[in-house]
Amino acid sequence: MSSPRSVPIANQSTEVRGVWLTNVGSGVLFAPWGVERALNQLARLNFNTVYPVVWNRGHTFYPSATAQRIIGRSQDPWLNTLRLGGDVLSTIVKQGNRQGLRVIPWFEYGFMAPAQSTLVYRHPEWLTQRQNGTKTLELHEHEQTLLTPTQNQLDQQQLRREIYSRLVGDRVWLNPLHPEVQQFLLDLITEVVTQYDIDGIQLDDHFGFPVEFGYDPYTVNLYQQEHNGAKPPNDPLNAEWMQWRANRLTAFMGRIFETVKALDPNCIVSLSPNPQAFSYHAYLQDWQTWVNRGWVEELVVQVYRNDLSSFQAVLAQPSIRAAQQRIPVAIAILTGSWRRPITFRQIRQQVEAVRKADLNGVSFFYWETLWSYLTPESPKERRANFQTLFAKP
Repeated sequence: MSSPRSVPIANQSTEVRGVWLTNVGSGVLFAPWGVERALNQLARLNFNTVYPVVWNRGHTFYPSATAQRIIGRSQDPWLNTLRLGGDVLSTIVKQGNRQGLRVIPWFEYGFMAPAQSTLVYRHPEWLTQRQNGTKTLELHEHEQTLLTPTQNQLDQQQLRREIYSRLVGDRVWLNPLHPEVQQFLLDLITEVVTQYDIDGIQLDDHFGFPVEFGYDPYTVNLYQQEHNGAKPPNDPLNAEWMQWRANRLTAFMGRIFETVKALDPNCIVSLSPNPQAFSYHAYLQDWQTWVNRGWVEELVVQVYRNDLSSFQAVLAQPSIRAAQQRIPVAIAILTGSWRRPITFRQIRQQVEAVRKADLNGVSFFYWETLWSYLTPESPKERRANFQTLFAKP
């Protein structure tokens, strides 16, 4: 479909230097001049990849016929209000081509959705639930029931809670095993791959579902069909029950990969998960199997930690090392949040740790905290620091 791009697909000798472009906590997508300004700065400072959000809070961030049909809106209403309509993803792709940046659209919300969203209102039968019938989820409630946390894990959880504090209202999960849910997400991915000259698509940690979920009528019935009428175990952490749900999600991942490659063989499938053990035990996301089966072509593991030794310990995990034998593995680094600014000293230490570990690059979460009024140093000082970090193209 697409012609050769000015930036090659990531390989073992190319350092990924990426950043996520978000719709929350950042105005880059909504200001008419925002995209051009952002991509100009990134290219000038020798970044090479952007991951712009295209699916978040129950809305798309490009004009979508699928969203219009299912949700009743073709894209996020704020885009129409603040940008007077238009197609911000098209603008990002054009500017990315011009600046020599890879553009890999990011389906951030995966199966997660706001409880009060139009999508949920129109399709309540798409939701999964706990054994007690509840469907909404608080992040800290979910994580603290799964872990006996060390201090480093508590730090990680606090960072994640602050990131997710950007979200408004309760969250629910679309059932990843439901065929209509799968087709909806697959249709969104198909639109992006076929309508835009992109370098890849990216799924992340929300491409999964909380381990305590899966007790909805559809999933229970499916389980019973394969277990002589027996219901799922009462314990959501039962090993066989976890593996059964994870295997279903794995099968869908294979379907996504095959669909993308049939549409455009040059479009890479990127994934940005949490470390393997947490991904599997918290969200039934067995990404190590996906990598082994060749369904992930770029891995960007989220390691949002303040403590350097804890950060380095994740880089040495066997699952990350095994993945690197097959595909490029980069590390996602947090550059700050609204409530927790992060110094450039910490950012530099973590980038240097990634390089020392011989991994394949970094990506930063998120654009607005690279250099802005949110950062401890001045924007000018931060940009100068990133210039030294990525001195060579």
